[in-house]
Amino acid sequence: MRRLSTPIDALISRRNLRLYEVIPWAVAVAVYFAFPEYLPLGAQIIIMVIFTLSLDLVMGYAGIIILGHAAFFGLGAYAVGLLAVAGWKEPLSGLLFAAAAAGLLGALTGVVILRTKGLSLLMLGMAVSLILAQLANRLSSITGGFDGLRGITIDPIFGVFDFDFFGKTAYLYGLAVLFIAWLFVRQVVHAPFGRSLIGIRENPVRMEANGAPVQRRKLVAFILSAALAGVAGGLSTQTTQFVSLSTLSFELSGTVLVMLILGGAGRLYGAFVAPPLYMIAQDAFAKGDPVYWHFWLGLMLILVVLFVRGGLLGIIDELRRLLGISAGLANLKKQDHA
Repeated sequence: MRRLSTPIDALISRRNLRLYEVIPWAVAVAVYFAFPEYLPLGAQIIIMVIFTLSLDLVMGYAGIIILGHAAFFGLGAYAVGLLAVAGWKEPLSGLLFAAAAAGLLGALTGVVILRTKGLSLLMLGMAVSLILAQLANRLSSITGGFDGLRGITIDPIFGVFDFDFFGKTAYLYGLAVLFIAWLFVRQVVHAPFGRSLIGIRENPVRMEANGAPVQRRKLVAFILSAALAGVAGGLSTQTTQFVSLSTLSFELSGTVLVMLILGGAGRLYGAFVAPPLYMIAQDAFAKGDPVYWHFWLGLMLILVVLFVRGGLLGIIDELRRLLGISAGLANLKKQDHA
């Protein structure tokens, strides 16, 4: 007798790796060997993938729309930079310090701003980022202010792998960090906690009526997202050995939000699709039209938003729908002939 599927079986099935999940990693490895001259850009793309993944956790899954996520990215960046300037240059512990600092900020701010909704939530998120940016600017004797934090040097990874000019170490190091971050987020979103976040996103009132601690779980998701954004910021400092006020800018918060929407929020792999496309297109448009490249980038985003529902990954859903319709029509024809 065939055993009936249970919710536990469904969760275990979701956690099992699928064949298509190998594709991003195969592409990343192929890029390392096929395009060695673009590895510095590739390292920056990987950092933005981690950053977008962190925003997807809190916005795509928990439904918390925030427009100040650069606060956590920037704090992680400055945490690693200041730690290195003070003499602690070990990279792995530096990333852990960045995650702890950004996670602590997420806990302190989340307690306040998650009590609000809608426009108030957006404004408070922006305010946190703006306050940190102004503090970094005013404390120029510590942070370097408008000129940025300089004099950062990072020790070789495991004492062996130096950060080279060609970006090989930075690319592979970033890829390893991304893989760990992806495994972590994947486990979270496919666990009962992650499924409850989706329920909170869709209907928080019903979830609260069912006994779920809505505010507590939103706060936990917010802290995890902030810590992951801090890791992305810390990785940025380690690979470039420089920190500027742009890491706390509203422009960066807007860019990562655009990337998430472009790829598809709440899809996990939208974070892998949009940053490479956005940054490669940005680079190509800037080279082709140095003055008006923003126009072409904006036009591309408008076309995607208008004609591709659910972001770029929505194209796959649309193809599946069309194939399903075609298969259904074929079956009807067979039945008619029979």
